[in-house]
Amino acid sequence: MDEMEEELKCPVCGSFYREPIILPCSHNICLACARNILVQTPDAESPQSSRASGSGVSDYDYLDLDKMSLYSEADSGYGSYGGFVSAPTTPCQKSPNGVRVFPPAVPPQPQQQHLLPFPGGLPPIPRNSCITCPQCHRSLILDDRGLRGFPKNRVLEGVVDRYQQSKAAALKCQLCEKSPREATVMCEQCDVFYCDPCRLRCHPPRGPLAKHRLVPPAQGRISRRTSPRKLSTCTEHELENLSMYCVQCKTPVCYQCLEEGKHSTHEVKALGAMWKLHKGQLSQALNGLSDRATEAKEFLVQLRNMVQHIQENGVEFEACLVAQCDALIDALNRRKAQLLSRVNKEHEHKLKVVRDQISHCTVKLRQTTGLMEYCLEVIKENDPSGFLQISDALIRRVHMTEGQWGKGTLTPRMTSDFDLTLDSGPLLQSIHQLDFVQMKVPAAPILQLEECCTQNNSATLSWKQPPLSTIAVDGYILELDDGNGGVFREVYVGTETICTVDGLHFNSTYRSRVKAFNGSGVGQYSKTLVMQTSEIAWFVFDPASAHPDILLSNDNLTVTCNSYDDRVVMGNTAFSRGVHYWEITIDRYDNHPDPAFGIARGDVLKDVMLGKDDKAWAMYVDNNRSWFMHNNSHTNRTDGGIGKGATVGVLLDFTRGILIFLINDEQQGPVAFEGMEGLYYPAISLNRNVQVTLHTGLPIPDFYTPGEPDPNGSVC
Repeated sequence: MDEMEEELKCPVCGSFYREPIILPCSHNICLACARNILVQTPDAESPQSSRASGSGVSDYDYLDLDKMSLYSEADSGYGSYGGFVSAPTTPCQKSPNGVRVFPPAVPPQPQQQHLLPFPGGLPPIPRNSCITCPQCHRSLILDDRGLRGFPKNRVLEGVVDRYQQSKAAALKCQLCEKSPREATVMCEQCDVFYCDPCRLRCHPPRGPLAKHRLVPPAQGRISRRTSPRKLSTCTEHELENLSMYCVQCKTPVCYQCLEEGKHSTHEVKALGAMWKLHKGQLSQALNGLSDRATEAKEFLVQLRNMVQHIQENGVEFEACLVAQCDALIDALNRRKAQLLSRVNKEHEHKLKVVRDQISHCTVKLRQTTGLMEYCLEVIKENDPSGFLQISDALIRRVHMTEGQWGKGTLTPRMTSDFDLTLDSGPLLQSIHQLDFVQMKVPAAPILQLEECCTQNNSATLSWKQPPLSTIAVDGYILELDDGNGGVFREVYVGTETICTVDGLHFNSTYRSRVKAFNGSGVGQYSKTLVMQTSEIAWFVFDPASAHPDILLSNDNLTVTCNSYDDRVVMGNTAFSRGVHYWEITIDRYDNHPDPAFGIARGDVLKDVMLGKDDKAWAMYVDNNRSWFMHNNSHTNRTDGGIGKGATVGVLLDFTRGILIFLINDEQQGPVAFEGMEGLYYPAISLNRNVQVTLHTGLPIPDFYTPGEPDPNGSVC
């Protein structure tokens, strides 16, 4: 219960809430404190304002409160309405909890000095008053209802009463400023506990206060406990009880609000049903926060154990260092003191880091536990409307507090090991160079899964060292297998922590791992990451490898040529495994040229027709017939040509080692080439009379199924 006490104290007076009201920002404040921090905003059109300010009134734009600079988040200042104070205030005062309270801009009138308190204990609210939340610094101008327009937080008031009743300590005076004395009486009308000096000063037995009844503190506590709780009434219609809940405004309302007020067109639900619903939501949110609190307690135990381990390891390390240094000559003894100083600094640094984290986590856990206990007490309340007034804010606070225990909060910031070892092997003449050296290999790197990905036939991997590792790293070694479950091979060695590997097989599953190394050796491998390359190839024409006469457009998907001679252009992706299919559409076809389509090695000739050398396998075609060509050998003349709008398809199957061509979705001739193994690029050759567009990422044609070619060369 002690952790909850901060939840039950007013941010202005620092005492337990008395008659708390709920501000529009969902924060609470005592009713009396709200009156104390009111500021009367000037009104240029008001005669009263003109009389009060005299001739010193300027043409200042009072409509903009921000321009008035009444409140400053930098200094946490609040305006204070002080028209009923008995003496002028100092330029700046502080409330018991340290919040600065500024006096009013208009000095008090002489006739207001030495006045008795107003009947009922509080003065009327001046017009054009403004109040600023002491926690979030949001300002609000009060309407004609004044502070009566803010709903009372009866749930919080009930929790405070129960908490105070659970404390067996003597009742204290509520008006003492520094060290509250023990209360001697309680005024039933003012509902305030007084000590004798404060009673004589603030509650004299004369005037309107003479009729107030003063009772012993114990009797006053009992009367507080047994006094019946009033029914909740609407702030807009004070004679109406709250009976429904406005879903849009998230507030309890009365029937008159639904018939005449601003809630008449809003969705409303039964008060009891929403009460139960919000209680369930708060209970569910508390379950998650309770888990975080349990983890935090376990984490604190871990941190306290780390303190002991650090101390033990520090003592052991010092003893080892002293034993080594004592074995050396006098020159080594002088160096020993310097090394001990470094060890002590490392020792104290580790302790400081862990202790700071313990302190930080303890404070956060205390706040979390206090919020949990407060929420549990709120759930016990049987007042639906009062609960619904604060349930949304509490649910948000619970979720926000749970989020503060997020990733990394419960991770130690320091290890308990000392990663230093003394090397006592150097000769005496090298004693002045004696220093700590690292004799441990690096820890296994951690793959950052959120940054690892594959695109087409490329894989990008990213990694980092463990956050608590202090061992130096000279570089990393990245290894991949062959995409078919084979042995690992090194693909990168260097100091970078991110690497992209190109030229992998399509539709293949690769295993990857990384390890770090330094002068002491190579560390352990990271966890193995399995990555899948794209099943279907997406590629474009490669301008870097194309002949200079080639002209590319449409994001390198459309190609033509500015020469009458045939020129070669290849795709930017190579194939060596799987089944791949792409198409080329004929956008322009003039004067019956012979474009060629097929595949090629990376070093194919670019200034002759595709298939003229032994580095390309192609089909060239005119408007009537086609031929297959490799190493300038022409075979399998087949009727059927191309024209504008025609489509040429290329099917490369490494599982069977064959190359097939299609024209307008029909196979053109038999299997063109067999025994296809190695690395091939898509390629075409054309001249200025032809323009084509490439289409990739296509599925395999329906007519084609895996199998062996028949004796006649057609696909089975």
